[in-house]
Amino acid sequence: MQSEMDGIPAPPSADAIREALRSVDDPEVGMNIVDLGLVYGVDIAPQTIRIELTMTTPACPMGDLITDDVHHAVGALLPDPAAWNVDVELVWEPAWTPALMSEHARRAFGWSV
Repeated sequence: MQSEMDGIPAPPSADAIREALRSVDDPEVGMNIVDLGLVYGVDIAPQTIRIELTMTTPACPMGDLITDDVHHAVGALLPDPAAWNVDVELVWEPAWTPALMSEHARRAFGWSV
C-alpha cells in the first residue's frame, strides 16, 4: 500500500471500507450488504480497491443499483477519488446462502442463530 510520501494519498483500510459498505442496503430486503454476507472480499493494491460482491441470486434486479452504491460509499472514503480505481466485481462462486448472513441479520429476519 502506498502512502502520502509516495505522492498518492493512502487508501482507507479494508476494515474501514467494510464499515462504509454497511451504508449500502439491498433495497429488496432492507438490510446492508455486509450483514447479508454479500461482500466476499476487499483487496487494496496500489491505486486500486477491488471489492468482490455477490447478490442473493444472479437474477437480482438491484445489482446495478447496489454496485453504484458501493462505488459511491467507497469513493466517499478516498482522500482523492480520482487517484483510485474502485473495481467492483460480481462473483457467483461460492453461491450465496443465508448461512453467510451475520447473526444480526439472521435475528432481524427472525431466523435462529
